[in-house]
Amino acid sequence: MQMCFRWYGEGNDDIRLSDIRQIPGVSGIVWALHEKLPGDVWEVEEIARVKKQLEPYGFHMDVVESVNVHDEIKIGLPTRDRYIDNYIQTIRNLSRFGVKVICYNFMPIFDWTRTDLFHPVGDGSTALYYEAAKIHNDPKEMAEYILENLHGLTFPGWEPERMAKLDQLFEAYRPVTKERLWENLRYFLERLMPVCHECGIKMAIHMDDPPWDIFGLPRLLVDETSIGRFLHMVDDPYSCITLCTGSLGANPRNDVPAIVRKYCDRTAFAHIRNVKHFPNGDFSEASHRDQDGDTGILDIVKAFHDGGFQGYVRPDHGRHLWNEGPGKVRPGYGLYDRALGIMYLLGIWDTLDRLEEAK
Repeated sequence: MQMCFRWYGEGNDDIRLSDIRQIPGVSGIVWALHEKLPGDVWEVEEIARVKKQLEPYGFHMDVVESVNVHDEIKIGLPTRDRYIDNYIQTIRNLSRFGVKVICYNFMPIFDWTRTDLFHPVGDGSTALYYEAAKIHNDPKEMAEYILENLHGLTFPGWEPERMAKLDQLFEAYRPVTKERLWENLRYFLERLMPVCHECGIKMAIHMDDPPWDIFGLPRLLVDETSIGRFLHMVDDPYSCITLCTGSLGANPRNDVPAIVRKYCDRTAFAHIRNVKHFPNGDFSEASHRDQDGDTGILDIVKAFHDGGFQGYVRPDHGRHLWNEGPGKVRPGYGLYDRALGIMYLLGIWDTLDRLEEAK
């Protein structure tokens, strides 16, 4: 298991690389060019700037999250090939810097979806929260709330330029059924696989968050069955998954440790976070400690360990602690709770290593 930390870049993240360097066990930065819009080519000189920023701290840049997929590819418009060609050029450019994994998603219009970015969780901290009843309302209201509470910070999938065109986007996606979205995803991957082999880069699709349809938009990667369908659809070792325990764990019917055991060998990247469920369908992010949520963190880490997982992992969304409030922190991506999460996850892993050695 190779521990990483997501960082949003100089001038776009209040957390410094020197802060991350002090977290034991972190070997790599999960990064992106967040100023790039979906469909843009990531140019060599832009990637080189990030490499230059990371080198003094000894971090690798093996994992990119995310090279976002243009809507015209997801919709399946005739113009999609131009954007796929751009994506292919980006893969080639990234390979020049040793990138091994590209995390991406195929969620229509919205990436992750939450209704409260700073919800009190009872101990003085706050966390991302999903209130099921609000998702039946106007998506514009939710989008405006999220953009207003980012305080100028960027979030992949929530680009203001795209959110300003929500009416047009919903109209464009109206004929896109779940089966058509599956077909568009297959087309995209089949175009990419030859260049992925050429460049040695794995495409690792992120689970849909939350794992059910929202606002009438289809979601694909939601459970064990759909992950199996995806992996068989383009059955190639360079087509992998980013196994997000929190996305899957938002649905209490998903047995996340069992999914890890089944698909560990096709997991190139893992996001580990904890979710607390409520009887009415709401859920909240929780600390990584197993008993603080319902995801099964202990069993999940053991499943990865038993599977001999050697891929990349990062702590996912954390609570906002110690004065990390609105305007001071990117929602879900504070420093302290993710650092605590890393130490908890590595503590489990080290214990499992020691127990294995003692056998």
